[in-house]
Amino acid sequence: MSGHSHWATIKHKKGAADAKKGKMFSKLAKGLTIAARDGGSDPDSNLALKYAIDRARAANMPRDNIERAIKKGTGEIEGVNYEEVTYEGYGAGGVAIMVRVVTDNRNRTSGEMKKLFERHGGSIGRTGCVAWQFHTRAFVTVDAAKYEEDKVLEAALDGGAEDLASTGETYEITGPVESLGAIRKALAAASIEVASAEVTSLPSARVELDAATGQKALALLSALEDHDDVESTTTNLDVTDEMMSAGEGG
Repeated sequence: MSGHSHWATIKHKKGAADAKKGKMFSKLAKGLTIAARDGGSDPDSNLALKYAIDRARAANMPRDNIERAIKKGTGEIEGVNYEEVTYEGYGAGGVAIMVRVVTDNRNRTSGEMKKLFERHGGSIGRTGCVAWQFHTRAFVTVDAAKYEEDKVLEAALDGGAEDLASTGETYEITGPVESLGAIRKALAAASIEVASAEVTSLPSARVELDAATGQKALALLSALEDHDDVESTTTNLDVTDEMMSAGEGG
């Protein structure tokens, strides 16, 4: 698997860069507000909120911002009425793509999603057209340059992980949703720093494309991630170093 990455890993690197520019904070705030609105303000009883807080802290979002977003969700502070919408479709080469958005204007966002897909050679499909190709998993990444693979694997398995794949730069650890916290604790106990940890949708199988077609699919995914209303994207594209290089070169 060396040289191949889940899109979730690429997103984390992109998100880290966006966080430095402050771009990510508004998206994180929406996620916090939605989670608090749907499940209350206590992260101990609201796992969605707990994960949203973890993501916000990982991006160095100020504590006041986090608390304000939560209070908007619970109604303690007046806020915008958001709704969640998931779009499913296809990118270049027929790769499956799912996009979760949080918007205050569904009609506007729907039109913009349709244009983005079409502009990059893709198309939006009907609900359920690609969802069956994904499953929800705990997903944790570790910097491969800092640790031996055997050490990371042993700790991850102790925490309940089911698999570890190396991309060369990163170890990608996957497991059941409920194992996320235990995996993080087991890695911490082994003095292993976690680069990212989240519950996300991962493909049951990944699709291989040539570098040029794959880069077109990546361009669509990147454009979707840049949209202010998009909270997350997932794909079954097998991302290779060649695709990334093609994007950097063109």
